[in-house]
Amino acid sequence: MQRLIDHEALQMAILQWLGSGRFLGSLTFGEETMLRLCHELPRYSRDMDFWFFRQQDYEHFYNRLYDALSQDHDVTDAQNNLYSILVEIRRKKRKAKLKIEIHKTTAPPGSTEEKIAFSPHFPTQVLVRGFTLRQILKNKVLALVDRGKIRDAFDLEFLVRKGVALNLSERQRKNVVKRLKAFKRKDFEVKLGNILLPEMRDYYKQQGFAHLEERLSLEQWKQ
Repeated sequence: MQRLIDHEALQMAILQWLGSGRFLGSLTFGEETMLRLCHELPRYSRDMDFWFFRQQDYEHFYNRLYDALSQDHDVTDAQNNLYSILVEIRRKKRKAKLKIEIHKTTAPPGSTEEKIAFSPHFPTQVLVRGFTLRQILKNKVLALVDRGKIRDAFDLEFLVRKGVALNLSERQRKNVVKRLKAFKRKDFEVKLGNILLPEMRDYYKQQGFAHLEERLSLEQWKQ
């Protein structure tokens, strides 16, 4: 658990560093790390994902980011790929690495808002621009159907509990239900249990995604 706490502190430190280096103004924060740091998602996350908030010269942005990171961090990998910018850093040798991916697409109009990122393991709050919860829910539905990872289902249930409306098509609803039914007990005990906060583990081992399944059932009756 301490390893996950230290990793979260590093994520917050990187957000603060990106802000002080005037990189955050060009980026939209998304995925589970944004949910964790901005909306108290009750599980830890490993990587950081960003999208561009406005059009950029990707080559110039990559060069500026790499030069700045190299001065202050141990950069273990850096790639300017066709669809994204990838960098991997660590504080010290033999410490856990943090992967940062910046997708070379611009956030859709109206899909972002300002948020405060915070953590009980870091002393400073950071102002970021992140996807709205509605947009994250759309992204999570696509991710769950596409790759079938239990963490995406957990995040989707979290968003539903936060009051975000599902509004799924019948095809989407059936595909989500199919993914939920495919999870085994071991998935809840190991794959999900390893990243959950301790107080949540027993609940999900026993109840699974009962709440999400109930909401999906209600969606069926609405259609």
